[in-house]
Amino acid sequence: MSGIAGIIRFDGAPVEHGLAEGMTSAIAHRGPDGIHHWTDGRAALGHCMLYTTAESLEEQQPFPSTDGALVLVMDGRVDNWMELRAELLRDGAVLRGRSDAELVFNAYERWGFESLARIDGDFALVIWDARRQTAFCARDRMGNKPFVYHWDGHTLAFASEVKALLTLPWVKPVPNESMLAEYLAGEWLSRDETLWSGILRLVAAHRMAVTSAGPRPEQYWEPDPFAAPPFQNDEQFIEHYRELLLDTVRRASRSHRPLAIQVSGGLDSSGVAGAAAHLARLGQLPAPGLEGYSAAYDGPGPANEVVYARAVAEHLALPIHEVPAATPPLALYDDLAGFFREFPGFPIGAICVDLMAPAAARGSRVTLTGQGGDHWLQGSRAYYAEELSARRWPALRACFDADASAFGTGRAAAWLMQHGVYPRLPLALREAVRRAQGRAVSGEEAQPDHDAFWLAPEMRNRLAERGERYRRPLARPVRTPVQHRLFRFLDDPLMAQVVERFDREGARAGLDVRHPLRSARFVEFAFATPERLRLRGGRTKYIHVQALGSLLPPAVARRKTKAEFSTVFSQHLNGMKEELTQAIPSRRPDWVSAEGMAELYGRYQQAPDAGWEQWVLWGVFGCDRVLR
Repeated sequence: MSGIAGIIRFDGAPVEHGLAEGMTSAIAHRGPDGIHHWTDGRAALGHCMLYTTAESLEEQQPFPSTDGALVLVMDGRVDNWMELRAELLRDGAVLRGRSDAELVFNAYERWGFESLARIDGDFALVIWDARRQTAFCARDRMGNKPFVYHWDGHTLAFASEVKALLTLPWVKPVPNESMLAEYLAGEWLSRDETLWSGILRLVAAHRMAVTSAGPRPEQYWEPDPFAAPPFQNDEQFIEHYRELLLDTVRRASRSHRPLAIQVSGGLDSSGVAGAAAHLARLGQLPAPGLEGYSAAYDGPGPANEVVYARAVAEHLALPIHEVPAATPPLALYDDLAGFFREFPGFPIGAICVDLMAPAAARGSRVTLTGQGGDHWLQGSRAYYAEELSARRWPALRACFDADASAFGTGRAAAWLMQHGVYPRLPLALREAVRRAQGRAVSGEEAQPDHDAFWLAPEMRNRLAERGERYRRPLARPVRTPVQHRLFRFLDDPLMAQVVERFDREGARAGLDVRHPLRSARFVEFAFATPERLRLRGGRTKYIHVQALGSLLPPAVARRKTKAEFSTVFSQHLNGMKEELTQAIPSRRPDWVSAEGMAELYGRYQQAPDAGWEQWVLWGVFGCDRVLR
């Protein structure tokens, strides 16, 4: 709902006048409702305010204690506002107002670093504790709010966006060559680095104490894979899912302005819209109005979903504004790269950006998305292994019968062997089966390896070093093999960057972007959900469809397809051959080779709408734009 920035010196020297003001000026788009600062000499903190809730209208940050010994800056909100406020009042807290910031401040005063366990919501915050000479920094469990920082041995500088840090004279705009190699290769490995040397991210679900000894990041949360809920049957799981989704949407909808929802017509965003509309009918939506926004893609094919969005509008009696989704000019990406000093994103993201300005123009300050559903709701036929391991024979039979009904008994039997029996065989026997099938002998499935032939030698070396550093086997203990996949989603570096882009571009439009399906409570339930409830026969996201029932229009509930937006890549890339194969290699010979880029582009031309090459080509283009 805002932006934060600050400088804290641990060498006893004062912060130079005007530096914090320069940082907040760089991210002034995050503070249309006011920018304020606080300083005590060695610490200077700034806050850029975007009012998004009735409670925030009473809020002014930075938020100091009465004696000035503690001061808070926070970008975010508290979703368990009522519960936390009640707990603090019971504990004897004297609250000056109703702001979320004051609740977080008081929670820290009482419980210190452990206060995060009591706070549900999206946030990035810093509390300067002059008594302990410690800066306490924290980021929400899912990383929905951004936090970047720089440490030079005696000074902590932090902000909501990279560009604020780059205003400081000691933070040089030097590219992080190793991170650049990831972008150029389309291999996302690091979660804490940025494209700029020395500028780091505080990773989702991490807190960090900073003293004169330097930053000490540590993880404070992750889902417990062994925390199974006490549900006895599928019906109880489905009913709980419905209650959880309604409550998650309700908590994310708190706003003093009409709520905007991005409605693609897919199952995820339609489910969020259905939940919000249902809450509004019951008088339980904490917002004064509700409107939808949908990208009306002009063209045939799987990118055009407007018919489904219209079905949602009619079924829910919800006004959904259709926003023309024309292919943006390449100049847009120059603008984004220059404005944010970050990778400008991929063309498919521009469609969501198009929905933000109209929502803000109509008075909204909060928009909800369906982001996260593909991670937590998509299933696999690993349910055969799950049910066999747990010896749940009726459930195993139900899975088999559903597959047989949808795809035939032969296919169901093959899946039972492939996904149920085979993974439970001893390794030696599995390798024998693989040999008989002519497959490589290995305990793990081989990962595709494109060897990044388009990269210059030094970049290839850097990428290889990154691979050795980050590609480690997942060591977490799990209750079911499926949870390995869920942890990979949780740790996905690319998704972390995508969510940050949503936040940045929403802030520029004057919106707080919220993702109900990316709440920690939703993810914890996903880890406890049996795989058979994610995929049932030919029905993906089974639990979502069953739980929402009449809140989804029949056309969407029956839908088994997804929009496919590769055409928005090709509309640009088809005319970029000279730029990608000649101009960029000429400007960046230490990045890529002309021969390699020509081969890469040739592979793209052979299958322009199907290959990984389009993502890599765009990554090279985007990096060039950021660092020009």
